[in-house]
Amino acid sequence: MPGITREEVAHLARLARLELHGAEVDHFAGQLDAVIGAVARVSEAADQDVPPTSHPLPLTNVVRPDRVRPSLAPEQALAAAPAQDRMRFKVPRILGEDHQS
Repeated sequence: MPGITREEVAHLARLARLELHGAEVDHFAGQLDAVIGAVARVSEAADQDVPPTSHPLPLTNVVRPDRVRPSLAPEQALAAAPAQDRMRFKVPRILGEDHQS
């Protein structure tokens, strides 16, 4: 596979709106060529007999069943809150929403 050319690097730089000068184009051409070569080597290693996986080891999620248990009353949960409104935590507005719930 031929290496990436200076023209291809310059084209990619224009698409990315980067201003590259002569030495930078040569430098990045070498780096991009190395990256493309590494990807090609990884692609060669993949085989049709190997199924795609999300993790190298088999995993099973371990979860406990949901059970209703006693918890804090709303008054207890809000007791140490710096601000509250209508039995809810009151926090500073961050999105500029105009509606009130």
